[in-house]
Amino acid sequence: MTQKRCYRMLFVLILSAFVLQISSSQAANPVQERRKIIGTTAADQQLSDYFHYHTMQLADQSLKDIKNLKTWENKRGVYRKQLFEMLGLSPLPPKTDLKPEITNRITSDGFIVENLTFQSRPGLYVTGNLYRPLKQDKKLPAILYVCGHGGVKKNGISYGNKVHYQHHGEWFARNGYVCLTIDTLQLGEIEGLHHGTYREGMWWWLSRGYTPAGVEAWNCIRALDYLQSRPEVDGEKLGVTGRSGGGAYSWWIAALDERIKAAVPVAGITNLKNYVIDGAVEGHCDCMFMVNTYQWDYAQVAALVAPRPLLISNTDKDSIFPLDGVVDVYRNTMQIYELYGVPENLGLQITEGPHKDTQELRIHAFHWFNHFLKGDDSLIEMAATKFHTPEELQVFKTLPKDQKNTSIQNTFVKQASNSFPVPEDTQQWEQIIAKWKDQLLQKTFRAWPKKNDSTIKAKVETSIKNGLCLKTISFDSQKHVPLKLYLILPETLPEDGIKEVILNVLSQSEWEDITQVLAPDFPKSFQQNSESTTSPKIYQKLRQKVIDQKTAVAFFAPRGVGLSSWNPDKRKQVQIRRRFYLLGQSLEGMQIWDIRRAIQEVKAQSEVSKSALILKASGDAAALCLYASLFESGVDELDLKGVPSSHHIGPALLNVLRFLDLPQTVAMAASRCPVKLNFVNTVDWKYPEQVGHKLGWDKKQLQISEN
Repeated sequence: MTQKRCYRMLFVLILSAFVLQISSSQAANPVQERRKIIGTTAADQQLSDYFHYHTMQLADQSLKDIKNLKTWENKRGVYRKQLFEMLGLSPLPPKTDLKPEITNRITSDGFIVENLTFQSRPGLYVTGNLYRPLKQDKKLPAILYVCGHGGVKKNGISYGNKVHYQHHGEWFARNGYVCLTIDTLQLGEIEGLHHGTYREGMWWWLSRGYTPAGVEAWNCIRALDYLQSRPEVDGEKLGVTGRSGGGAYSWWIAALDERIKAAVPVAGITNLKNYVIDGAVEGHCDCMFMVNTYQWDYAQVAALVAPRPLLISNTDKDSIFPLDGVVDVYRNTMQIYELYGVPENLGLQITEGPHKDTQELRIHAFHWFNHFLKGDDSLIEMAATKFHTPEELQVFKTLPKDQKNTSIQNTFVKQASNSFPVPEDTQQWEQIIAKWKDQLLQKTFRAWPKKNDSTIKAKVETSIKNGLCLKTISFDSQKHVPLKLYLILPETLPEDGIKEVILNVLSQSEWEDITQVLAPDFPKSFQQNSESTTSPKIYQKLRQKVIDQKTAVAFFAPRGVGLSSWNPDKRKQVQIRRRFYLLGQSLEGMQIWDIRRAIQEVKAQSEVSKSALILKASGDAAALCLYASLFESGVDELDLKGVPSSHHIGPALLNVLRFLDLPQTVAMAASRCPVKLNFVNTVDWKYPEQVGHKLGWDKKQLQISEN
């Protein structure tokens, strides 16, 4: 065994012991402990188990198949394309004229500051400060410094987070670099938005496949274009660094763009376990995350930097980038660097302290760039010091009227055309449907299991009262997702069988109503609310339908609704939905899977196995039923009320608006079974009507009513 390999093995052993030590020390952090806990009920614990199970599945799969350099080289290009896509950058926007403008120059202590702006795409302004030495006799290495969440605002005027982090750029300029420090979208001089899902309830961002991380990545790509256009810059020696949010953007640009020759992301990454299981997601805004369509763990992002020099830097008491996850990312990334034979190009720096920009973090970053971009290993003797007031570093005195920063979420990701193709014939329509369904399975429902992964068999309990038979079917939709389906039949089955079974998919309010309807006769299955105002006539109407019309009626609440509803705290509800998102899922997408499983369980009951099945729902649940009917056989009719006209206002499904919207889904569903849309605006549903007219559908195939 070589001496080098002995040292590597010794390091791994020391690192493993270190991880065990930090894991136990982090357990005492009250912030991290609070974020871990979803809630106190059995449903909350089941959800925690679900997140743990799926997070660890993805962690185990990440880079698992990479056994040699050839395999990695073959997959690296595919992975990079996937990352571009998950950041909303596929196809890439055109590289339009940057239209750079320098609005002011300041001569300072051995360096010059230029206040500048450029447009990364028309109307998307990037504001920044370019720092360069006062005296320069050759082209110099350049650093792109991307800022974290350290906004500077005075008297209602935003000066940008570049002001907060100015000391980094100033140090680089005083030590023989050119440094461009750029503002972020939300905390720049023109204040855009990072907090769409975190705070603003803009879940349609998921449906559009939009994340502000993509805007930050694109701004970084164009910032490199600008740096390479400068005569002072050696365009072959570009580095990137930044901390917190800037640490994350350092990851994106280093992974996407090989013009970066050395990178030091500071406190900008950890693993899925930290984000999802340990709840670190609750401390992060949307700019930190890609739309995880391809279900990556974060070492896969880091691995794309290899074999270029990469220093992973963090403090040991950072509650939003816990140390065990940071070390895990480093350890998994090292496997790829070792395949290249350059483990020395990957570094891990851990200093003492919280989530903070500390001098210790800066010194190692400065040394890393000196070593790899300048070949200089001398001691760092100069401290990073702030020289300028916010006013001195301001780019705009008046904000540009043509700016699109504040609305970029509406246009950044290319959406499906508003003019969808109306098929000329059935054959062409079938081809369109096949394409859309494949896109849905690859880009939207990729997280669906190939089959139910639970080994627990369904359990059926029967209760009889007043001529009605209630079958309570307990089943697992998938592992750690136990649900109940309630099927109501006549006590005495008709000789000619049950004609139809109506499967009602319930919202939370509908669940609360139906439990009060059924609770008096079936108290063991439903809890009576003494304050309920539900009319007894509803029960009588239900009973009449079941007995007199030879109809079975089923009620089903998917995950997160009814008995499986989770912690009602609004903030926690937001963070629960974001956890799904980080796993490459959406809550609504997995509820569609639940509806599919409910259809399967209904059809498995002998009393209704040959009955016509009508799927009935209202609002967002009605939209979910449309998708379930596309992928599950045995649905004979859809009876839907108040279907949202678009995913912009309806359920969030990953990437769906990149290729279709709900009118197209209705058209596909109506190709399979009759669809009734009630309480909708008929103008919103012209597309399925056009398809039906072109293909000669019977009027009963698609019925649309405003009441």
